[in-house]
Amino acid sequence: MKRKIFTAIAIVFAVFLVLAGVKALQIHKMIAFGAAFVPPPETVASATVSEEKWQDSLTAIGSITAEQGVTVSPEIAGTVSEIDFESGATVAKGDLLVRLDTSSEEAQLRAVEAQVELARLNAERTRTLLADKTVSQSELDQAEATLKQNQANADNIRATIDKKTIRAPFAGKLGIRLVNLGELLDVGKPVVSLQSLSRVFADFSLPQQDLARLKTGLAVRISSDSYPGRTFDGTLTALNPDLDSATRSVTSQATLDNNDQSLRPGMFVRVEVLFPEEQTVLAIPATAVLSAPFGDSVYVLEPQAGTTNLVARQQFIQTGLVHGDFVSVESGLKAGDSVVSAGVFKLRNGVSVQVNNTDTPKPSMSPNPPNS
Repeated sequence: MKRKIFTAIAIVFAVFLVLAGVKALQIHKMIAFGAAFVPPPETVASATVSEEKWQDSLTAIGSITAEQGVTVSPEIAGTVSEIDFESGATVAKGDLLVRLDTSSEEAQLRAVEAQVELARLNAERTRTLLADKTVSQSELDQAEATLKQNQANADNIRATIDKKTIRAPFAGKLGIRLVNLGELLDVGKPVVSLQSLSRVFADFSLPQQDLARLKTGLAVRISSDSYPGRTFDGTLTALNPDLDSATRSVTSQATLDNNDQSLRPGMFVRVEVLFPEEQTVLAIPATAVLSAPFGDSVYVLEPQAGTTNLVARQQFIQTGLVHGDFVSVESGLKAGDSVVSAGVFKLRNGVSVQVNNTDTPKPSMSPNPPNS
């Protein structure tokens, strides 16, 4: 009985050893396969670090304002009796826009003008009598004072009538009419927007560290999403003497000719202040830069030792100016280096790569995306 038990135990132990050996052999083969496995290379696009001459510039975001712009409104309340303009019309300085009802003032003016005429006659009569020594000098002074007072009353009524005749204060383009015939207008009620668009201003701010380089007369280039691929040239004409205490920036203004009236007040624009001097820079596509809290980096393509394959090595850099789709590199690279320009987010240091530039869009100094 004991022999049978020992025999069964021996058989079980032998089976266990066989199974353990088979499993160990499988694990050994898997480890060997994993060690020998080489992952397929990642497909990326590449670009060569090139040395170029760039015109130095400063960029900012700004908005367009009219050289002259106002919302026309009445100085005196009244009822609209005449509208003499159309929405969107172009007007000259002094053109009639709106006339308010002045029938009451005109009636008052006729009465006062009659008083003026009577006072004038009295003054002339008193002056004649004074020459004959019939009246005293004080009576003449009183008559002339009465004449001047009545003339002032008439001038005051004429001024009121003139203020109720609303005219264009300068030449420009009108907006949409905001009043109707018979409407009672309060003081300051908007009538229509009037903008002079032959010249416009671009207002923008630049950081205080650039203040020493700024001066009026510098060339300025403006671009807007409203006109893809088009730029507008102007001149830096004004710098605020004081800085914004909250942002430590200087408010600047550029002047641009706008004869075709493409630029409109309130329009959002990108501003580039151009300096006359050029500088030599190392340029790479902006898509090659991988930004992170600890610094900017790129992946440099290098040959793998002993093979013809390429590997990606992460290299930290310091960036500078931005022009179009390119960025300048101030340190970390040299001219002729090959860097990954597309696909950087799927790489890690030392990974094998293959280059395919067939389907990658070419970077441009003046990008014009088709969906912009």
